Amino acid sequence: MSVPRRPSALLAAPLLALLLLLTGCASAPSSEPASDPVRGAAGPRSDVASGHRSSPRATHTPAPTPAEIPGLGPGTRASIPEDARQAFVVTGEEADANQSSATLYSREDSARGWKPVAGPWQAHNGMEGWTDHHVAGDLRSPTGVYSLTDAGGRLPDPGALLPYDEHPRFALDGVGFFGEPLEGSFDHVIAINYNRTEGVSPLNRTRPLGLGRGGGIWIHVDHGGPTQGCVSVPENRMKELLRTLDPELSPVIVMGDAQSLKR
Repeated sequence: MSVPRRPSALLAAPLLALLLLLTGCASAPSSEPASDPVRGAAGPRSDVASGHRSSPRATHTPAPTPAEIPGLGPGTRASIPEDARQAFVVTGEEADANQSSATLYSREDSARGWKPVAGPWQAHNGMEGWTDHHVAGDLRSPTGVYSLTDAGGRLPDPGALLPYDEHPRFALDGVGFFGEPLEGSFDHVIAINYNRTEGVSPLNRTRPLGLGRGGGIWIHVDHGGPTQGCVSVPENRMKELLRTLDPELSPVIVMGDAQSLKR
């Protein structure tokens, strides 16, 4: 009886290779994911199995813009010196009005800008209002930005930080435009540096622009009516202002009617 012969190993190997070529690798699990020829924009990576999600990129918060003094336009703001840290802003109701509002602002931190520290207070200005070109006798207050460096008055120094000249020549009598008494108006004054020399008594009559352009423009005690061209505030406010304006902070006055200050 004959026994069937088994195929040799040499014949079995080529046959197995041929079968693999015919069937392919579809039945074998793949360790690589199928490629996707079209993809959208990738979002934050997420690991669903672990419950972790990558954090979004941190955003930068810009620094806050320094606060500006309200009611002032770009031209007026540009006229305030960079080293000024105090600004006494006197805003007239209208160009021809003689009543105003006064507020003191401080800029101790230039990154944060200006902030109000006193006021608003009621104030008076020139009888005929405001002007960009003040001349002697026009009864208008000059608009603009002016430094404040010198003070004085008939009464003793109430604690002023600015240099203070006590002198009897500050005495005043008579009546104002509406019959109100003027006595005591110059008990305390602060010289506004319009057409004057800085660093001298408010009584000094030097006029760099000439006598025709007027002078003697002060902040002084209010007498209940309009002025010749000065700015006046109540007596208690005048003392507060003298005790607050600091020459180390280069104080200025910003003055004019509301429409002019918006320029």
